[in-house]
This record gives sequence, structure tokens and C-alpha cells, in this order.
Amino acid sequence: MGAPSRRLRLLATTAAVAAVVAAAGCGGDGDDASGAKKAYAIGFQGPLSGENQQLGINAYNGMLTAVEAFNRSGAQPFTLRIVASDDQGVPEQGPTAAQKLIDVPDVIAVVGPVFSGPAKSSEPLYSQAGLLSVSPSATSPQLTDLGFTSFYRVISPDTVQGAAAADYLAKALKANRVFSLDDRSDYGVGLSASLEKALRDQGVTVVHDGLNPTKDYTSEATKIIAAGPDAVYYSGYYAEFALLVKALRGKGYDGEILAGDGSNDDQLIRQAGARTAEGVLLTCACGDANSDPRAASFVAEFKRVNSGVRPGTYSGEAYDATQAIISVLTRNGATATRTSVREGLRAVDIPGVTKRIKFDERGEVSDSTVYVYEIRDGQRVVLGPTSTLTKP
Repeated sequence: MGAPSRRLRLLATTAAVAAVVAAAGCGGDGDDASGAKKAYAIGFQGPLSGENQQLGINAYNGMLTAVEAFNRSGAQPFTLRIVASDDQGVPEQGPTAAQKLIDVPDVIAVVGPVFSGPAKSSEPLYSQAGLLSVSPSATSPQLTDLGFTSFYRVISPDTVQGAAAADYLAKALKANRVFSLDDRSDYGVGLSASLEKALRDQGVTVVHDGLNPTKDYTSEATKIIAAGPDAVYYSGYYAEFALLVKALRGKGYDGEILAGDGSNDDQLIRQAGARTAEGVLLTCACGDANSDPRAASFVAEFKRVNSGVRPGTYSGEAYDATQAIISVLTRNGATATRTSVREGLRAVDIPGVTKRIKFDERGEVSDSTVYVYEIRDGQRVVLGPTSTLTKP
């Protein structure tokens, strides 16, 4: 189903969650004088509109799955609702989106921001407000080095993905010359820098270019082909990568074409076309819940909540980020505050659907597995972790 109709269902389900919480059961230690359970709100910040909105919708739907399952259980003296704030995936909208959540008094924590650019521009506000934010997907390496006091993430930074992707290019694909192109975003620049350093460390020749998102990649494709690379790696998002793939195929490029996690979505196949996208490779510090037997119960619950739609990229990570917040709220009961939740996340250690959710002192998650996907017959197929694919 295309993005516009999914957007309508997203708004409808948000309203439904609020209605469920308002009508949630009564009784128990957390009841107020009226007999209603205490209600906490968890904020969501990410792109719910714009060209790359599907990644935000995937994450929102993972969060929604966790919240609906929690409320349905009725096991705690409080209920949850979601307050969503759309930053369109662009840094300029980040502070406005963050401030909207900060200004809602009962928002106890935030899942997001989803993209690195809005995370960088939003986190100073969250730190100042003392409001915890747990990103499912913002991978820019510098985000945990900028002094933010309330930022955590459940996905590895691009220093990890870049090194793993370089290992795959050098050892599995035997690439001697790689053209590395980024979209000049915080995410794209961070990933390409990590990738290129790791490639050079392995003796691979790297040709670099940065290009702002555009609607016509014809001249860039000509430049790439003239450089004679064995492989092209794009650090950016799927809407632009789809156009780049079209341009490269149209110019007859027959080398390997790869991209990072920002392009790892089925929208890439829809926008580029299945035939054009065939054989494209994608790296991501995220596995595919749909093909993981250990995540079967999550996948079933996700489909139930989201009208049969399967989890997408970042759905599982957003679910895990939400569960990490819920685990702290459960320890706090009906007396949680922004401060207690922010400080309580340091001690979280739970089995997630994507990995074990446990953080170091910088807010980085412990697990660091990077996977490779390939587009085959119009589907994204997991080839496996890079550590396995690069073995002699």
C-alpha cells in the first residue's frame, strides 16, 4: 500500500490509542480520586510526512504495537498514550517538533528522533528540559559525543555500520575501487566518512562525492561511471537512492550498487521499480523481524495492531525503545517523573526483539550486528550478518 493511504490509517490509529487510554480500566493503587488510572504519554518524533516518511511510519507503528499491547494487558496502575510530532525528517523542523512534545506536561519520555539531522537539532532542547529521548534509528556517530544528557539509541552508530560495510565490500565483493556518495545530511556524511576510512584502511581506493538531494542524477551517474568503480555505495535515504539507481542502470553501469540503512525500505523497490532495483545491496545494523523465528510473536502482534501490515525497517527498534521506557515506568509505577525515567534508563537490561537492550555510559546499545540485504524478485532478502558473509 502506498504512503498516502498509510498516512491516513496512521492518524486514525493515533486517535484510537487516545480513546483506548481514556476508557482504560479503573481500580488499583494508581487510581486517582475519580477512579481512573494514571495516564502517561510517550512522545514520538520522526518523519510522518515528506519523501522519506515511510521510515518514520515504520517506527511509529512499532511504538504503537508496544503501547497497545501494554494497555491491553492492564497489568500496571497506569495507562499509556502516544503524542506524535512530525519533523518531516529535516533538521530545521527538529526543534519545533521537539518543543511540542516538551510542552505536553504528561509526556514522560520520547521515542525518537528517527533521523540523525533532526536528532542533532532537537537534543539540546530535550537535554535542557530533562526529557529522555530514545532513538530507534539515528545513527550519526557524533550524537553521543555532543554532550546531550538525555539521549540514548537502540541502534549502533555508523562507525559500526561503515566498518562492517567496508569489510563486506573488500572481502565479500572483492571491490578494489569504490565510489562513495553521500547526500550531505548529518546521517549521510557520518556514514560515508566511516565507510571511507575503513575502506582505505583495507587498501581499497575510494572516490568521494557529496550531492544534495536532487530529482535528476543523470550527470552524477555519468561522473560515477567515468571514475570506473567496482561498486557504488550511497549514504542517504531511499527516495534519492531510487533515483540514483535508475540513473546508474539507465547509463549502463554494471557494477555493484549498495546503500546504507536509510535506503533499506520497500519504498526503494516501489520507487525504483523491481526490475531496476534487482540486485541492489543494502546494509543495516538491523535484522528483519519477519524472517527471525525469535520475533514471531512480535510480528503477529504488529500485524494485528497495524491491519495486517508487516514490520518494516526500524519497526522492531522502535518497539524495543518503547519497551525500554515501559520497563522503567513499570519500576516507577504511578509515581514516575521525567527525571526518574531519564535516570532509570541507565539500568535497563531487557531482551528485545532486535537485540538485548542494554546501554553503556554514553547511551549506546551494546549489540552491534550489521546485516546485508539484497533485492531479489521485488523483495528485500536478508543475506546474513557481515561477520558471516566475510568469512574466508
